[in-house]
Parts: sequence; structure tokens; C-alpha cells
Amino acid sequence: MSAHLARLRAVIGPELIQLPSVSVVLVDEHERLLLVRHTGSPDRWGLPGGAVEIGESPAEAAVREVREEIGVQIDGLRLLDVLGGTDYEVTYSNGDRVAYVTAAYQAVIVDGTPAPDQEEIAELDWFTPTQVPSVQLNRFTRALLTATGHLAN
Repeated sequence: MSAHLARLRAVIGPELIQLPSVSVVLVDEHERLLLVRHTGSPDRWGLPGGAVEIGESPAEAAVREVREEIGVQIDGLRLLDVLGGTDYEVTYSNGDRVAYVTAAYQAVIVDGTPAPDQEEIAELDWFTPTQVPSVQLNRFTRALLTATGHLAN
């Protein structure tokens, strides 16, 4: 949690707040998608990403979040959509509630081998487009992949 968000939470507690965020759809040369299991919700798969920090552009946040969470450098960042609504609301295990407005990007890995940081990301794996519909995705990721055409309804 950023210092800015920690100060805000100290004032408002776990009340629902709206925050800008980024989500990154990483696709390899075999058209597989990289999905991650976040440490706070290890029973569902999601995408790398997170909050946009003060003074940071969404594109900068996407690059930073991927580097921090899975240790790779990305390139070819392409904005897919900007999404929000009830599917993008999250309640964390500590009770904090967030309504994210997320800039969804697609990119490729250009340096490094993806590995979970074990702080935010517990596990990661690649999935083919035919495997993705049967993966247990979190609601946020299912909505995002559907909206961006990576998952059929």
C-alpha cells in the first residue's frame, strides 16, 4: 500500500473508495496468457497490475507493477480499454473496499523470466486461449478478459 493510500485509509477506514489502476495482459509468442495468483486470493487466477501512484502515468504504473510483481521488463504496451463498474470492486481480507477504474494494457516480455515475488504474487502460469475459459478466474479478471476479447462469453 502506498503512503498516500495508507494516509487516506487512516482517515476513512475500510469504506469504498475509487482508485485508478492498471492490469496487464501478457501474451507470449504462442499466444498464451500469463495469469497470476495473488497472495491475498490464492484460490483464483488474475492478472498482474495494481494502483497508479501519485505522479505516475498509467503506462508507467503498468511497467512498474509487472517488474515488481513478476520481475520482468515489458514492451509493446498497448492500451486495450479503460474499465470500471461493479465487476471491478474488490473487498480485501482486511475489509478495505476499492472500486477500481483500470487501464487494461497488453504487452510482451522482453527481458527476464517471470517469477512470483511471493509478496503480492504467489504463483504464475501460462494458459492457452482454449484453457482460459476453464480456469478459476477472479471476477475482476473474468470481466476484463471478456471486455478485451481474450475470453468469449
